[in-house]
Amino acid sequence: MIDKLRMDKTAFSIGSLEEQGDDRDYWASKTPAERLQALEIMRQIMYGYDPATARLEKVFTISKQPFP
Repeated sequence: MIDKLRMDKTAFSIGSLEEQGDDRDYWASKTPAERLQALEIMRQIMYGYDPATARLEKVFTISKQPFP
């Protein structure tokens, strides 16, 4: 999913921290599923995503138990 996303480099603006943005209104208009999807994309950007390690590791342990 992360490979399909591209940054729009034409939509860039500089503002101060005192200015209130419209981020809250934007995210309030999104469904909870869309918000979670955006959160997952940001997590993958920050921490990386490797499909080979996305699955759980299979670990088997054989132990011998004494019979009574």
